[in-house]
Amino acid sequence: MRFLFIVILAYLLGSIPFGFLIVRALAGDDIRQTGSGGTGATNVSRRAGKLAGVITLMLDAAKGAAAVLLAGWFAKGSADWSVMAAAVAVIVGHIFPIWLGFRGGKGVATGVGVFLVLAPLAVLLAGIVFLMIVLLTRYVSLGSIVGSLVIPIVVGLGRYPIVFDGISVAAICCTALIIFAHRQNISRLIQGTENKFR
Repeated sequence: MRFLFIVILAYLLGSIPFGFLIVRALAGDDIRQTGSGGTGATNVSRRAGKLAGVITLMLDAAKGAAAVLLAGWFAKGSADWSVMAAAVAVIVGHIFPIWLGFRGGKGVATGVGVFLVLAPLAVLLAGIVFLMIVLLTRYVSLGSIVGSLVIPIVVGLGRYPIVFDGISVAAICCTALIIFAHRQNISRLIQGTENKFR
């Protein structure tokens, strides 16, 4: 019962559509009708300005961190599988929010918040890779995809010999979710029609 409560709580936290609410408050628009249609920071910045994008980024990361921290408190142990399930559930909530007809963001900022708590070094290295790719290509989506792949690699290497414990499984699942959420971006990158960040 406790495990189910933690997962549902994490999902509902992830479902809070900060980007949608910020754009609705500032511009009176539905962010899902703009750009990529996502509710994340990049799309918000295109519609409501970079400050709004930064605020969205921070709030989305905060809900990821909050879900993991709350799960740890309820589970009474940071290594509990309930914590790892919450890590996945909060990203599922962000990508598929119940309040917006299961159409949300890409899960990157929320994932950053999750792994700032669980694996901060992995987030640091992923952030460096992300910045390098975005500066070189101007594709935020490409930076996000490659950066997300860094997380499970660093987590795995940091636990050599590699074992499929809770954090390793959570890292793999969260990365798979983020890449799945970017499937349309991947298609546009292949076709050469993806928008560049200005």
